[in-house]
Amino acid sequence: MFKCLFAKTPKDLYGWFGDYSSWTELAAETSGYDAEVILEKTKNAILKVKNGEAVYERDAVNLPQKEYPFPLISFLMHSAALKNRPLHVLDFGGSLGSTYFQVKEFLTEGVCASWNIVEQEHYVTCGKAHFEDDQLKFHSSISEVLKSTEIDLVILSSVLQYLEKPHEFLKELVAYQFPFLLFDRTAFHHGDQDRLTLQIVPPQIYAASYPSWFFNKQGFLSHFQNNYQQIAEFTSSVKGEETMLINGKELGYDKGFYFINSSGYA
Repeated sequence: MFKCLFAKTPKDLYGWFGDYSSWTELAAETSGYDAEVILEKTKNAILKVKNGEAVYERDAVNLPQKEYPFPLISFLMHSAALKNRPLHVLDFGGSLGSTYFQVKEFLTEGVCASWNIVEQEHYVTCGKAHFEDDQLKFHSSISEVLKSTEIDLVILSSVLQYLEKPHEFLKELVAYQFPFLLFDRTAFHHGDQDRLTLQIVPPQIYAASYPSWFFNKQGFLSHFQNNYQQIAEFTSSVKGEETMLINGKELGYDKGFYFINSSGYA
């Protein structure tokens, strides 16, 4: 979630490093994404957006000018048009509504019926207390969302690379047979295998570190070949994420993908 803000910072201090074999061993050496400081700073930044004190939040930082993720907005509206009704959206790993507030002016009654964020439990508690309303909801799991809502579109923006077992997650995601899947700001590299790195966040964001994957693109796409049609592949809307540094070298990049279920979307 923090790539863009330090893609060009001193390569020997912050960014992505190494080629590790064990998530567990690497995670034991880092502060982790569940550190309380991350939630607190994210909450304060998004509250400013919600209250009209700031226009935009990304990676827990308020920015002076909003950058719209136009590919995501386009495919959101395209999905609603195909359904011919407003969508029930599941935003997996959607923080406290970063993407939701970024695109909220496009979420008209004809486009979005509900926006359901699935997050870690402490984010869910915070989200319900400070951000939840008639359209924006918070849940601790996909299965919990499905108890009350039939999901049309799943969004994963800068999330997959922060899961310990991303391929197991993708198998489970595909098994749900959601009509539309939209990945944005997902990290890839040019190697033949996935690469596990250490990500060190610069202190102007917050002092933290955690494991972060860079995927082999073909391995990622193999999950969808039997059940989904790939409609589009697009570059991250965030400047600087088209090329990402690993060990100070331009070895990685961010991509987005939009898939439609091959069995239909009606």
